[in-house]
Amino acid sequence: MKRFNILFALAFLFFATAAVAQPQDTPPNAEPGKCYAKCMIPDEYETVTERIKVKDASTRVETMPAEYETVTEQALDKAASTRIEVIPAVFEDAEETIMTKAASTRIETIPAEYETVAETVLKKAAGTRLIPVPAEYGTETERKEVAPATTKWVKRRADKNCLSANPDDCLVWCLVEVPAKYETITKTVLKSPATAKTVEIPAEYQTLTKQVVKNPTQTRTIEIPAEYKTVKKLVVKTPAQTRTIEIPATYKTVTKQVVKTPAQTRTIEIPAEYKTVSIRKLTKKGGFSEWREVLCPKDVTTAKITQIQRALRDRGYNPGPIDNIFGAQTKAALIKFQKASGLPVGQLDKGTLKALGVN
Repeated sequence: MKRFNILFALAFLFFATAAVAQPQDTPPNAEPGKCYAKCMIPDEYETVTERIKVKDASTRVETMPAEYETVTEQALDKAASTRIEVIPAVFEDAEETIMTKAASTRIETIPAEYETVAETVLKKAAGTRLIPVPAEYGTETERKEVAPATTKWVKRRADKNCLSANPDDCLVWCLVEVPAKYETITKTVLKSPATAKTVEIPAEYQTLTKQVVKNPTQTRTIEIPAEYKTVKKLVVKTPAQTRTIEIPATYKTVTKQVVKTPAQTRTIEIPAEYKTVSIRKLTKKGGFSEWREVLCPKDVTTAKITQIQRALRDRGYNPGPIDNIFGAQTKAALIKFQKASGLPVGQLDKGTLKALGVN
């Protein structure tokens, strides 16, 4: 039951991730039924020690405060000014006739008079109508080739061969045979074309009743006289006046501090600060290798996984339990072995299997 589940999962992963595509470049001398991939060669680094500046040299300005002394002097407290005094105006009562509403005119409308008349009008003009007669069709069938027999490259990504979490690091191409394709085509043919016949449609009339003006609307102008009233109000008898009053300045004695010796500054030099750090430098750039033959998904059997797990364990790499499952711990151990052996990383290529002693 366990073997059946593993094979079912492999088959599902293969059909879910396989995509038919033509790679931009192809493996030389490729054979149908075999799989190929470009494996990832990791970057190489070395650790070096350097002395770096963490703080530039600088200067600090130190301030020496000023010295003060106390002096007494007469100061203006309030400047001389003037004050304006207002003498109010004197008022008295008076009467005046004012207009409350101006004279105007009003336009009065005399409504129009109407009468009812009847007339016959065209409701719908005479015309013709085309009645379509549909065409008659039949069906015919034939079988034809739609695609000849060929070979094609099948691209697989993120299958059980992949050792990287990034699916773009696992590009496996398999050359497979594709049989010719046929399809039966059923088509419709015309037996009798569509036609049409013309039918005459007579005109239609109706009688309308409407109202027409007998006497048009007229207007007349009515004059409206102005309206007045008498009001009482206060009028100025003597206008308001002003007079200017002079206000003398006032002084007071104040005590204040004045500068005896002004503030001064001096500059202090601060040296730069350094520290020693270890950095990691790239010594050799990695990348994808040339095309290499790798195990196809159908060849990743439980027996093959067991061989790989035992070979890793015998060489000091922990693949986890020998459980016939190509899991995360087995993949991590295989990547460590490839890096330590100077092998391309990312696939179950023939070179890696040979280094492990796996047939």
